[in-house]
Amino acid sequence: MSYEGNMLEEFAMPSRQSVEKALLETLFRHNGTVKEFSSGEEIVTEIANMFTLTHEQRIAVLERVYRKENRVVKTPLWHRLLFRAADSLAKQGLVTKPTTTIKLTNKREWMLTEKGYDAALHQLNISVDKKFTLPVKSYEVQRGIKKIIEAERPVDYCPVSSMKKRKIVTTKTNIRSRIFRQAVIESYGYKCSVCGLMIQSPDLKYWEVEAAHIVPHGLNGKDDIWNGIALCHFHHWAFDVGWFSLTNDYRIEMSSKIDELPSEHGKIDSYDFFRQSLIQNKIILLPANRQLIPHEKSIEWHREYVFLP
Repeated sequence: MSYEGNMLEEFAMPSRQSVEKALLETLFRHNGTVKEFSSGEEIVTEIANMFTLTHEQRIAVLERVYRKENRVVKTPLWHRLLFRAADSLAKQGLVTKPTTTIKLTNKREWMLTEKGYDAALHQLNISVDKKFTLPVKSYEVQRGIKKIIEAERPVDYCPVSSMKKRKIVTTKTNIRSRIFRQAVIESYGYKCSVCGLMIQSPDLKYWEVEAAHIVPHGLNGKDDIWNGIALCHFHHWAFDVGWFSLTNDYRIEMSSKIDELPSEHGKIDSYDFFRQSLIQNKIILLPANRQLIPHEKSIEWHREYVFLP
């Protein structure tokens, strides 16, 4: 048995396979990424706590002698085990190494791949259907978001896809839909562009805000950032049914049908929520990156085919 193997056995450290499972669970809880296992990083302590490691197990060190340089390098045994487990996950295609992730995000992190995301969901007995709404990042989705953000805003843009939508949902279309959703809500800072509502579920797994298609997805609207807008559930519904649209300078344009609305409709107790949250000519919240704001062609399509003037 190797020196490292003897040390692992002497200190009764967890098996590499059990640490791999703990890492997948931790990556899921941290929305798909964790930092490198450096001294002082909270993630190192967090996973150690999952195994209730003793003080001795946490501080045990491996000593390697570099004879040519006449020096001894000490590495915490627990850190080494974490690295071995993460490296094994990377070889299985379940995570990307920090050396790969940094090229995408400029951060030295371990990141889940789609394969790793699926493995984590299976391990936690969570349906893969939850992938669309969970905020967990995967390397493939983040790569798609980066491509969207870096794309040049088109001058001549058609928000309607010429390709007829297929009902079969493939892995490729699932990823594309998640790229669209995440890119849109991230660009708006997780806020509704109309009312500014920003809130998560108590377990921090779900954002209330939605990525709305301006040209509806069911009518072959593209999964492009220029055909997207962040809206809360209520304003998403109001936008889709034509209660309001937008002008080309991103001001709210209300339907005249509101004058026919019974006075008791749209209220929460005595507060006129519907009318107060949709103010004519109010400029909506927009992404700081002007390349990502809705395209005028998408807005014009919505005014012509969805909006009820």
